[in-house]
Amino acid sequence: MTFGDWQSLQQYSWMEALRDCPQDPVHHAEGNVWIHTGMVLASMAGDARFASASVEDRDVLWAAGVLHDVAKPETTEVQPDGRVTAKGHSARGALRARRILWELGMPFARREEVCGLIRYHQLPFYLIEREDAQRMAAAISLVARWPLLAILAEADIRGRICQDLPRVLDNIALFAEFCREEVREFPSPLARFEYFRREDRAIDYAAYDTTVVDVVMMSGMPGAGKDTWIARNLPDWPVVSLDRLREEMGVSPADNQGSVVQAGKERAREYLRRRQRFVWNATNLSRQLRTQLIDLLAGYGARVRLVYVEAPADKLFAQNRGRERVVPPAVMERLLGKWEVPDVAEAHEVTYCVG
Repeated sequence: MTFGDWQSLQQYSWMEALRDCPQDPVHHAEGNVWIHTGMVLASMAGDARFASASVEDRDVLWAAGVLHDVAKPETTEVQPDGRVTAKGHSARGALRARRILWELGMPFARREEVCGLIRYHQLPFYLIEREDAQRMAAAISLVARWPLLAILAEADIRGRICQDLPRVLDNIALFAEFCREEVREFPSPLARFEYFRREDRAIDYAAYDTTVVDVVMMSGMPGAGKDTWIARNLPDWPVVSLDRLREEMGVSPADNQGSVVQAGKERAREYLRRRQRFVWNATNLSRQLRTQLIDLLAGYGARVRLVYVEAPADKLFAQNRGRERVVPPAVMERLLGKWEVPDVAEAHEVTYCVG
């Protein structure tokens, strides 16, 4: 996805879908999402901050502008009174953008910042009005740079016809000033982990390490290379593998996985009670699922290292076809639909293995 290449984008079905997606007449009097997207990109191109940015940052901003509302077609609802809503389109848009940019081959770090910008692209409109503004600003800073988010947000509001433009522009300026003053480094990875788990922790609190056992949690699509990474890096660690449990229990990847996960958790508890290090090996693609597991591990005093493994799209599908336990295409599609790359707020340590 090259900066300025608007015409070539029209070949994609996700771009065509924007033409048929209506928007709220109060907040988007300019028309459908496709019209709005073009106006956002035009506004961004005229921003002096965009013009002076590096080529890499312009690519990130351009991709975020193109895709910031990519999930509106699947989240839009027209109400009986004619008002239009698209609740959840930011979070869903980050998922859609990740799949699109992965298949287009955008480098990992740039792609993930694009996804972070899309996930939070509306927050500058109202962040200063939130009670948890500092915590949200800290969360944003882990996945995207706030100066780029301010540029995207301003292009988003200028790329529409609405009544509240002056108020929102003021809020975006206040967002930037707030982040400039409040976003800072954590004292340690442990302090960062505890800050996002406990509401009573201040951002500068130097947490005391009470962990008693190391646990590695794998994350990545089937066929990405998780087993290979474990064999090369932790060959002598015991492994709780959901794939192996499925075989033992006779459960298909297409079936309900509840019993498999519960069996895996019980084996994990056995290691945790003995304070024995181990690897939890599963896809762990959604943040919600990872959080549930990390809560369990941390409750036993585990120091959790998340290892995320990723392969290019063509290689991933080829490796899955070559696996002894091939994951059905329908299951692969379902997993890709909830694919969230871990960020460093989730664990004591996060390692990215992208090849």
